[in-house]
Amino acid sequence: MAFLPRPTFLPQATTSSGPSHAGARLLALAGITINGKQPWDIWVHHPHTLDRVLSQGSLGLGESYVDGWWDCDAIDQFIHRVLDARLEERVTSPGLRLGLLRARLLNRQSTRRAWQVGRDHYDLGNPLFEAMLDSRMAYSCGYWSGGATDLESAQEAKLDLVCRKLGLRPGMRLLDIGCGWGSLMRHAAERYGVSCVGLTVSAEQARWGEQHLAGLPVTFHLADYRSFPTRPSEKFDRVASIGMFEHVGRRNYRDYFSVAARALKDDGLFLLHTIGRNARGGRTDPWVDRYIFPNGELPSASELAESAERNFVIEDWHSFGADYDRTLLAWHTRFEAAWPALASDYSPRFRRLWRYYLLACAGSFRARANQLWQVVLSPRGVPGGYRRPA
Repeated sequence: MAFLPRPTFLPQATTSSGPSHAGARLLALAGITINGKQPWDIWVHHPHTLDRVLSQGSLGLGESYVDGWWDCDAIDQFIHRVLDARLEERVTSPGLRLGLLRARLLNRQSTRRAWQVGRDHYDLGNPLFEAMLDSRMAYSCGYWSGGATDLESAQEAKLDLVCRKLGLRPGMRLLDIGCGWGSLMRHAAERYGVSCVGLTVSAEQARWGEQHLAGLPVTFHLADYRSFPTRPSEKFDRVASIGMFEHVGRRNYRDYFSVAARALKDDGLFLLHTIGRNARGGRTDPWVDRYIFPNGELPSASELAESAERNFVIEDWHSFGADYDRTLLAWHTRFEAAWPALASDYSPRFRRLWRYYLLACAGSFRARANQLWQVVLSPRGVPGGYRRPA
């Protein structure tokens, strides 16, 4: 559906001979027409929209949408086409170059900065996430590849897949690094008889989890992974980290894997579930970094492997990033359906920002620009070899 009326004129952006005209030609390479009739075409409401995008890249594209400068029936399809045609490689900006330099020189995921994403994103309000997510409050990629038909079953399938990959059994102890609202701990405790300890940097997540998981052998710690004490006498049988590694940053990867190794028994298993990028040395999309997940950074496969190999043997590497497309679309559908109930607490601008976040990310996974990996690691190698459960 359109959220602003289609313009009845051809804006300056499509008729000038300057940068905006170049922007229109660039979009045409992806089969996108300004004020066209296809769901992925964009309708321009401000004459300087394409100038802004050409000068600021992804940041300008997202900000101009949130500002109401353009609209599109299917943002996910638009982003898919943009990324599939690799148009981003043709647009560079001083801000992007500065961001890359800062990512190389600074530790943007320091102990002090680690709490920012909790305050700015995960503490936006539990009612928002209750409306958008499944009943377990799982805020990571669902597993649709096994035949799931809706968000609820896809998230249950993902949680059970994690538990089976870890070989959980009654009486085991599980450490969940970045536990969110406790979806994995709840599943592991209820279905597998496991006691769990979870770490989160979000006060709202910890509060919700303590209320809703009361009575289960589950403990929440409001703590950064680097500050959680791990004593040799209290090691865990299993360690999991679902959708948290994106907040670690490559300057801290080795410390992160060292913490996981210290917490794990010699015969234990560690499952890491993370979004990944296709090439090393980059940074998170600048719009996502500024408005959604501050200080985030996606690993490449080589960065992840090189950082883990000092402490672990890689037993299994499972890629199912295409499933994140369906997960994000399901979240978007639920968010839009719940908007009338949310509107009193969030602005119309927030609605556009959140819509762009969910749909643009869906398009990025559809274009395979982003990946989703589940990696199983062991401290010394599983005797006889590890076998992924069916």
